[in-house]
Amino acid sequence: MPAVSNAEPEPFTRTYRLAMAICRPLAWWGRIRVEGVEALPRGGPVLLAGNHDSWFDPLLIGVAAAHRRQIRALAKSTLWDVRGLGPILDGMRQVPIDRAAGDAGALESAVEALRAGACIGVFPEGTISAGRQMRGRAGFGRLALAVPEARLVCAAVEGTTDYVRFPKQPEVRVRFFEPDSGQTRPDETPAEISERLLAEIRSIAPPTDAGRDPAATLAKYEAKAEAQEAKRRERAGRS
Repeated sequence: MPAVSNAEPEPFTRTYRLAMAICRPLAWWGRIRVEGVEALPRGGPVLLAGNHDSWFDPLLIGVAAAHRRQIRALAKSTLWDVRGLGPILDGMRQVPIDRAAGDAGALESAVEALRAGACIGVFPEGTISAGRQMRGRAGFGRLALAVPEARLVCAAVEGTTDYVRFPKQPEVRVRFFEPDSGQTRPDETPAEISERLLAEIRSIAPPTDAGRDPAATLAKYEAKAEAQEAKRRERAGRS
């Protein structure tokens, strides 16, 4: 049974409500089906883990949960460099993170928001899968251990990769659920927490090829991963 929280939900910002309203036609075109949204507590700290196969995933998860919770996502910091997008993301109270650097500051901001009762959304894979079977990164688990009272909830998303394959019409499904493997356990490592939740999500929504040209998209993301790894090694060498 879903946990019941008597805590008041974090108030929706005006920008967040507007963004979700703008995205509703996207959900309509995708013939979205939402299941299990009652697993998402209306109030209190929540850590929401989801799979990531498309740029549309955070938008569709947000729309699916819009009548219940505002989701503050850990989003890559480069999105704030896009002209005009930074103020919108700030207005939606999203949290920028530099994934290549580990970004302890972003995790601290997320911990603070969780302790204040926010719902924080994280993609444990850290990037779009592009059809790859990926490991869960430890950041989600670090948040779970730092705020053990936060409720762990999963979101399995399917069908979003078809948005870029027009005129094919997507058929999107967003399923919220509490992990069968349980809530945060103090004897787990951060990586173990991330891995077990990701495994449950991927048992429902396996990795899916992305883009109109999946081979080219995969090559692009593999090149990005190599560049990020080189950046990490360079920073580690300086420390």
